[in-house]
Amino acid sequence: MAVCTGCSLLCDDIEVSIDGRRITKTKNLCRKGFGRYRSLASDRSVPRVDGRQAGIEEAISRAAEMLRNAKRPLLFGWSCSTLEAQRKGIELARRTKAIIDDTSSICQGEIMDMVIRKDIPTCTLDDVRNYGDTLIFWGCDPSSSHPRHMSRFSYFPRGEKLQRGHEEDRTAFLIDIRTSPTAKILAGNFIQISPGGDADLIEAMLAVLDGKIPRVRDKKAMISMMNRLKKADMGVIFPGLGLAYSLKGRMDRLKALVDRLNETTRYNVIPMVGHYNMRGFNQLLFDETGFINRVSFADGVDHGPVYSVVEASKSCDLALVVGSDPISSLPAGIAKALAGVPMITLDPHRTLTTELSRVVIPTALSGIEAGGSALRMDGVRIEFDPIVKSEYPSDEEVLSKILEEI
Repeated sequence: MAVCTGCSLLCDDIEVSIDGRRITKTKNLCRKGFGRYRSLASDRSVPRVDGRQAGIEEAISRAAEMLRNAKRPLLFGWSCSTLEAQRKGIELARRTKAIIDDTSSICQGEIMDMVIRKDIPTCTLDDVRNYGDTLIFWGCDPSSSHPRHMSRFSYFPRGEKLQRGHEEDRTAFLIDIRTSPTAKILAGNFIQISPGGDADLIEAMLAVLDGKIPRVRDKKAMISMMNRLKKADMGVIFPGLGLAYSLKGRMDRLKALVDRLNETTRYNVIPMVGHYNMRGFNQLLFDETGFINRVSFADGVDHGPVYSVVEASKSCDLALVVGSDPISSLPAGIAKALAGVPMITLDPHRTLTTELSRVVIPTALSGIEAGGSALRMDGVRIEFDPIVKSEYPSDEEVLSKILEEI
């Protein structure tokens, strides 16, 4: 049995048979998980220093030297690292008086911040499976992003109270701008909106809850949906990137809807986090600093938008990237700014970021070659052991060695 770190569901019922580094048999792996395991033997990174191949120890020493000499380092990534590595990363940020940030600052950070601060109620995926009778997938496509979400935790499974599963015991709605694979599954309860129309939809939903006529084209469908939402024994909203981007700076509207629904029933929110341990980093940093991301240790603890990767990439003189590929995934302006400063990258695989890095330190694949722990998207801690021996050190081991040399 193994744990899959392919996404933030952290499925712990995986069965894998491996011959050397070749997968021979799997059970319960989705297509994303299979891709994660298959990457074990493909396109692995090699240690490099200043454009030439080097030993791992030399790469670690060079990284420590660069961090010692940096005046304004940025430590970025972390969402694909274990809790143990993340702790070392936060310690390293303190030691070097660095800025530390993760991927949540440009995606679901606002929603996650409300969840961790308990400004909006949340629950576990096990609660959803057992008691969640009314679900709203909002601005997301779980069939593609988290392939086992609906089958293992939310829509299809039979739970402790909901013995008949979907359709009879559960009702699920999808709110999105396009007809996704999930929209085809929930065809009868698919609410299609225009891009950026989420805030207006929330106002219409609040209007129905207040007994008013909503300002929408299909008033009958809106009133029918709201009547079902009001009858929930336990409702759950799963916000995705679509809602996060649409409500950026206006996340109080989501809170207003949840608060209003909870005057008569019970609703929880679980963000549809992508990376397997983004929730873990946010929780660890919050526990240590009171903030989930965008923190500077240059003068005590400071927080703000100026310390996000978006802004810090323009002013840092060194970037340490751990378990992320910002050159590929971030907007071109940010990627260009990062590419213009010396980078140190810890990653199991070759990426555009490793190709542009001054120092590359290959690391073991978490959950396959390296053990540790992580927080599932609902905050439940999952522990895992390595199932394959690796020639590479884990992120935690590399960061520990860098700390020893600083």
